[in-house]
Amino acid sequence: MDHRLVLRGVLPAAAALGLAALASLLLGAGEVGPTRALAVLAGAGDGDASFAVLQLRVPRTLVAVAVGTALGVAGAVLQTAARNPLAEPGLLGVSAGASFAVVLVIASGASAAALGPWVAVAGAGAGCLLALGAARLRGTGDDPVRLVLAGAALSGLLGAATSVLLVLDQRTADEVRFWTVGSVAGRDLGTLAQVGPVLAAGLLLALLAARPLSALALGDTVARGLGHRPARTRGVAMTAVALLVGGAVAAAGPIAFVGLVVPFLARALVGPDLRRVLAVAVLLGPAVVLVADVASRLLVRPYEMPLGVVTALVGAPVLVAVVRSTRMPAL
Repeated sequence: MDHRLVLRGVLPAAAALGLAALASLLLGAGEVGPTRALAVLAGAGDGDASFAVLQLRVPRTLVAVAVGTALGVAGAVLQTAARNPLAEPGLLGVSAGASFAVVLVIASGASAAALGPWVAVAGAGAGCLLALGAARLRGTGDDPVRLVLAGAALSGLLGAATSVLLVLDQRTADEVRFWTVGSVAGRDLGTLAQVGPVLAAGLLLALLAARPLSALALGDTVARGLGHRPARTRGVAMTAVALLVGGAVAAAGPIAFVGLVVPFLARALVGPDLRRVLAVAVLLGPAVVLVADVASRLLVRPYEMPLGVVTALVGAPVLVAVVRSTRMPAL
């Protein structure tokens, strides 16, 4: 691995993450502006500012970092496993599967919070299986647009099923709104403690699968010739994606396009090798989510726009650019 190439991507990504985290602590939709927030970070500041920064913005920033890391890594792994630069958890129905599973549990009268993130992980796992199946359909795996259309159909189906559940049980409408839009507002350190082990397990599996997945990108025959087992590698990769996406959805609801934008930017910086892409994605992912979250606070002040809406506004043009590009990043 060319360490200079990695540093060329890691250093800008780390700088972007640092600036985004600082902006997340200093800026908000309320009355506590940068000056008062800086005073709190310096150890001074009034009570209202201290509460806003330490009790609201710090946990929100940490949750956004965890969610961004998970979605960025999950997108890179899923794209490599599917050998398709448009394979993204939100586009292929993986996030929708996680959300639908949580909504289904809530509508049945159970407590999704009591079950922890495993409901979302199970839903994401089912979405992964469907996404992988779609990627291996005749002609679909080689055509990015067809793969996105298959994912859009799955997401639409799950979204319709979620709407049916809401119509049948209006009592759950307020509770499940979070699971259909996506946001890190109001998240606390308890949320991070709950999903942290799931995300850590997903990151570990992603790192373990990075090398064989890089070989798999050259084709199953080449991967077997190098001593890897494609089926087992895809299984590990899909398990990692399910854990990462499920944990992210459990923490913040469905947030689309992060898994598309982050790997695309990472490959532009360091090339197609998955190990290099992951090294940059763990920094770019949280930076993208933090920037989107800060924008969600400022665009309609004194109110907030859902984070999932902002990422969709940013990610949709990127999707169009990738589809129209004649020089898609090789996987």
